[in-house]
Amino acid sequence: MISTGYLAETIERHFQTQQVKGVTVRCVPETEPLGTAGGFLNAARTSGEKPAAWLVLNGDSLALASLCDIVTKMADPQVAGVLLGVSVSDTSRFGTIEYDAAGNLLAFKEKTSAAGVINAGIYLFRNSALELFPSHRPLSFEKEVFPVLLKQGVKLKVHVTNAPFLDIGTPESLQQAEAFIREGLPHFSVQGSEV
Repeated sequence: MISTGYLAETIERHFQTQQVKGVTVRCVPETEPLGTAGGFLNAARTSGEKPAAWLVLNGDSLALASLCDIVTKMADPQVAGVLLGVSVSDTSRFGTIEYDAAGNLLAFKEKTSAAGVINAGIYLFRNSALELFPSHRPLSFEKEVFPVLLKQGVKLKVHVTNAPFLDIGTPESLQQAEAFIREGLPHFSVQGSEV
């Protein structure tokens, strides 16, 4: 499912004409700006589905990381969600995430120009955790959902990786996306065969 806002019809038309082999794509448009978490909740509720967990991917981030470790952390029934953190040499564009030695999320910190671990925009949430999200819209994961869940004592884990990462949220970085994906093609294989 893709939560769409700006140019929603164009995105939907693309996936109707350029289908992805083995993947069913469903676009869920936002009729008003809902924020990152609000858009996700709208798509999840519109779908009518209730999986054990939801994998959420921000549309402006590319991280070539294995998701197996994130899924493994959900084996603990007390864990309501896991987010992917990426180690980078300069966090000035992103801000950092703070976590303890056990990998428990503690806080989001402001932007600095030092090395650190940033939020890659990839999350795995138990379906039951969605009921704990704030109800107002627009709703941001970083500024509202995670702080509210932490304040409620909800257990959230961080999985840190050194995986290649590209934020494509600016016109300049978007131009780097094709080369980034081409260089990362080995990450897009299953048992040695390209997907």
